[in-house]
Amino acid sequence: MDTITRMKAFIEVVEHEGYSAAARKIGRSKALLSKYVRELEDELGVLLINRTTRQFSLTESGEKYYRSCVEILRQIEEAREAIRDSDSEVDGTLRLSAPRSLGVVEKMLPLSEFSKAYPKIKLEVDLDDRVIDLVEERFDVAIRVGVLADSSLIAKKLLVNRLLYCASPRFLAQWGVPEHPSQIADWPNIIDTNWRGRDTWPFVGRDGKKFTQTVRSVMDVNDPEVCKRAALAGIGATMVPEFAIREELAAGRLVSILEEFVPEGSAFHVVYPDRRHISAKVRAFVDFIDQWYRKEF
Repeated sequence: MDTITRMKAFIEVVEHEGYSAAARKIGRSKALLSKYVRELEDELGVLLINRTTRQFSLTESGEKYYRSCVEILRQIEEAREAIRDSDSEVDGTLRLSAPRSLGVVEKMLPLSEFSKAYPKIKLEVDLDDRVIDLVEERFDVAIRVGVLADSSLIAKKLLVNRLLYCASPRFLAQWGVPEHPSQIADWPNIIDTNWRGRDTWPFVGRDGKKFTQTVRSVMDVNDPEVCKRAALAGIGATMVPEFAIREELAAGRLVSILEEFVPEGSAFHVVYPDRRHISAKVRAFVDFIDQWYRKEF
């Protein structure tokens, strides 16, 4: 049995936190996976996985070896991709991470269009608002919103997006149009709980200084699309990303208010690990989404 097969088995066991879960996932027996890991340990002369308790845990050597295995298998895949680059068609599995809000607003994540353009690429999309480690969790590419903390990634800026405070014309006819954020403190507001500030909203004064305004909530929801629909229904005003309400603003179904107090928006980036060779599938996705954003925005 070759070492690469054993390494793959070891990675599956680690990432599924146990032999049973890994066996169910990949369709192999628990005994076979255990055998592969023991053979690796015998070959290396170290213990990789603690077996003293029912709780799964890696030894210190196991953690180091896991990271090395991930990188080695990634390099093998990149070598395959380098050969595939000479082909006319791009294929393979592309693992993409993106914030949940982009999945809700489909026009911000044009996956259908990409799949039509590259039918031989299989997309695996994980929508999650946490910032994942692309290398550790074996993702090929990610869409990030806001400040990029990881300098080891290659990033391409797609656009700058603002949070806009908006309401329906019917709501504004009843409550009036505020001239300053302090006037909305007692308004009924629909709050997107994905926003870290929750009921404390960011603004910037005419003097350029940033400040916050605490608002009253009549609805809390962790989905900007639902916030938008509630605002359209006249339930209250809301603060949501500009991309989520573009069509409604253009049609006059929602009105942006206090716009002179809205701070500069956060940047959208497409990011991928800094590697010597970029695979054809990653290059295809980065180029596609960059061109798509340029055309749409």
